[in-house]
Amino acid sequence: MSMNRSKSPSLLSILLLLLVSDTNGHCFTIEEATIEDVRREFTENKLTSRQLVEYYLNRIEILNPVLRSVIEVNPDALAQAEVADSERREDNRGRSPLHGVPVLLKDSIATQDKLNTTAGSYALLGAVAPRDAGVVEKLRNAGAVILGKASMSEWYNFRSPGIPDGWCGRAGQGRNPYVKSGNPCGSSSGSAISIAANMAMVSLGTETDGSLICPGDHNSVVALKPTVGLVSRAGVIPLSPRQDTVGPICRTVSDAAYVLDSIVGFDPRDAEATKAAAKFIPMGGYTQFLNKDGLKGKRLGVVRSPFLALSNLSSVSPVFDAHLQTLREKGAIVLDNLEIADIDVILDPLQCGEVFALMAEFKLSLNDYLKELSSSPVRSLSDIIAFNQNNPTLERSQELGQDILIAANSTNGIGEQERWALETMEKLSRNGFEKLMLEHELDAMVTLGSDASTVMAIRGFPAITVPAGYGSDGMPFGICFGGLRGSETKLIEIAYAYEQATMIRKPPSFKSADFFDSCSI
Repeated sequence: MSMNRSKSPSLLSILLLLLVSDTNGHCFTIEEATIEDVRREFTENKLTSRQLVEYYLNRIEILNPVLRSVIEVNPDALAQAEVADSERREDNRGRSPLHGVPVLLKDSIATQDKLNTTAGSYALLGAVAPRDAGVVEKLRNAGAVILGKASMSEWYNFRSPGIPDGWCGRAGQGRNPYVKSGNPCGSSSGSAISIAANMAMVSLGTETDGSLICPGDHNSVVALKPTVGLVSRAGVIPLSPRQDTVGPICRTVSDAAYVLDSIVGFDPRDAEATKAAAKFIPMGGYTQFLNKDGLKGKRLGVVRSPFLALSNLSSVSPVFDAHLQTLREKGAIVLDNLEIADIDVILDPLQCGEVFALMAEFKLSLNDYLKELSSSPVRSLSDIIAFNQNNPTLERSQELGQDILIAANSTNGIGEQERWALETMEKLSRNGFEKLMLEHELDAMVTLGSDASTVMAIRGFPAITVPAGYGSDGMPFGICFGGLRGSETKLIEIAYAYEQATMIRKPPSFKSADFFDSCSI
């Protein structure tokens, strides 16, 4: 993707992108528009998919030199949009809500087209996937436009502890659109940054532990982490088949529900997990749970410790208390100050064993993925390590290291230590989060920030984060609702009702001139 990095965008140039006009002079504001808004404009022939895609491509051209949240744009995006427009002109009945809607994909979700799929690394540049990922097949069947690939923390932040969140070799350092020095967080950082900054309509990210929830939280967007297996992982660069999941990052809960409806379901290439989770998919889909009264009668368990302290959000505790009061006023039964047994052990990746399981699973699953590629410059984790060593300038390998990759490569399958880790995580979850949920008959656990992600990650539970406010420095934070396997229907009801009652999210302003000072980051 060619970008002119010698110029900073003017405020006027950004403002000019906020509106599109049809031939009759009808104006429609695309910024912050929802899928429902766009569907209405499509139906009334006041907006085309091509106009929508052009808007986002222009927005990317202006903002991406600083935000670094898009690795590549799809050279066929405009052509796909024109096909969608043509199909609607012929017959607009029964079209999927995502028909003609541009979707940005995390750079670990494979597409069999002109786009690369590299997990942010130059090591996989030029590799050819044998087919679209399962979720991409579903998006194409729904008529969505594949807009491009979002940047990410390289190798899911599983390369070296010295690499900052949001950095990858191919895109550089992703920037939080609210606070330039702020942490964009999580490996799905590019997906969240792009949605927050209105550089895409909706996006897909992935999570192993925190990689949807944390960037959603830190970039003032909605991120929905589905139950493991609810959405196919076939064709997605893996870290842990036991914990990996694919989910939507959007600006609203309603958009997240529309996207979830389009990507869930059985996939023979991820048969075991998707078959087991298929029983959770409701007849009629998830959008029927977009209920403004969805908090009525819901039992919510608030866990403050240690998450408030860990996230450095103690100063906004009054804001959290105000949100809890809103939940009560909307009919929820709020049980405050609950505790999860052995939470300190759960949050320690060494004590709970998570790191040992992930390293072994990463090597096994990544090697399998690489072997299945139609062509690739690397075919194993060993090859990737060698590539980094041989390309220190591209990958900054001498400076940033690759200690985790090397440690993972030294594992030898699921042995005694890994079995201990798996048993330990299951026991901790059963006696901790699961016991809490069952004993108090909770519909969801409520926490501020994103540090509860491990609680849900180690056993594949779902969660959703919704914007909750902004700190004194302008840094966003969210409120997280987590539940037991298959509880997405309840989580969507709760999150939507909370969102509609508070309407916290605001787009980044970019009015500060210094935000665009560093185009060579």
